[in-house]
Amino acid sequence: MDLAPESSLIEKENLDSSATTITLFLTTFVAVAGSFVFGSAIGYSSPVQSDLTNDLNLSVAEYSLFGSILTVGAMIGAAMSGRISDLIGRRATMGFSEMFCSLGWLVIYLSKVTIWLDAGRFLVGYGMGILSFVVPVYIAEITPKDLRGCFTTVHQLMICLGVSITYLLGSFVGWRILALIGMVPCVVQIMGLIFIPESPRWLAKVGRWEEFEIVLQRLRGESADVSNESSEIKEYTRRLSQISEGGIFDLFQEQYSKSLLVGVGLMALQQFGGVNGISFYASSIFVSAGLSSKIGMIAMVIVQGVRTFSGGASYIALTGVLVYTGSFSLGMGGIPWVIMSEIFPIDIKGSAGSLVTVVSWVGSWIVSFAFNFLMNWSPAGTFYVFATICGVTVIFVAKLVPETKSRTLEEIQFSINYVTL
Repeated sequence: MDLAPESSLIEKENLDSSATTITLFLTTFVAVAGSFVFGSAIGYSSPVQSDLTNDLNLSVAEYSLFGSILTVGAMIGAAMSGRISDLIGRRATMGFSEMFCSLGWLVIYLSKVTIWLDAGRFLVGYGMGILSFVVPVYIAEITPKDLRGCFTTVHQLMICLGVSITYLLGSFVGWRILALIGMVPCVVQIMGLIFIPESPRWLAKVGRWEEFEIVLQRLRGESADVSNESSEIKEYTRRLSQISEGGIFDLFQEQYSKSLLVGVGLMALQQFGGVNGISFYASSIFVSAGLSSKIGMIAMVIVQGVRTFSGGASYIALTGVLVYTGSFSLGMGGIPWVIMSEIFPIDIKGSAGSLVTVVSWVGSWIVSFAFNFLMNWSPAGTFYVFATICGVTVIFVAKLVPETKSRTLEEIQFSINYVTL
């Protein structure tokens, strides 16, 4: 039996399904508050490096551990994220993760010794690892196909905004106050989750059909005709339910090979291009280039927010970092997370999403921990390596990554995975 959605459903266009409702906007806003938390956690270690190192008398190795232990927590959170979100739902998973983020920021704020500092950073990382999976998945599952790309891009925009605001505030406030400020978006999301619906595709997956219909109608608008979209999701979900729930080892079957290669490859290349080395330790890069760390950080804020920079900045190191940051924000920063949320069928989405998210955080840990040591070895050599990996990324994307624009999740997943019953 062919798993493809029936041709009549694919060919029929439901214009009302693209309706942008207030519910959809507000739901997305609450979800991407988690993306802001993600960004603020990444951005925290760079502007506070000097003050924190002096205040607690940290060595280079100790500060590298503090910066990189975020990604260790994120690895563990990412490994558990798919299973948690499949068991309790996307919305509850976001709330679960924010409890750890809030606790982590509080522990950092109260820390007086390195062990508690690292513990707080680890807790923030654990929550962030879960958020990095569930937020783009949730947004992809609630939005209609014609708007999915736009709405999922907001995830990356809010990450950039979180990084930018943290960089900016970190130039003017102490590391303890900045940690306390980091709790604010956590609380915003926890409170907002009370008012937003669960993912309709998750509701369909667990057989809550009546609630599925209500939520889908609510997201599309009371006057929207959701019959075609509802039928397609139901049919695809029912056919997938005839396949046993996919575990981690089931991912390595031939029918999933392309989607797994694309998902894992994009995440690995995203990280080994050097982004977290620059994000975590930008201030030290500017200082090593003979620039003021505050000038550099403010310039980073401008680029993160509007993806452009002033022609008056004549320093080569500053220009290179700004061009890299702006380009990354436009492409590899967010699109791999969007693709990850689109290409895996819902029966393996939890385990597959966890795997590729873990790959991302493993790469992030390697880069963030090794970066200071690489810079001590050879600053030029470090960036030559990153540049080469970025070049490989161009080839990988051109040859293997599919276009997903204006296609339903069910169409994308069928075409790339070749699943049959």
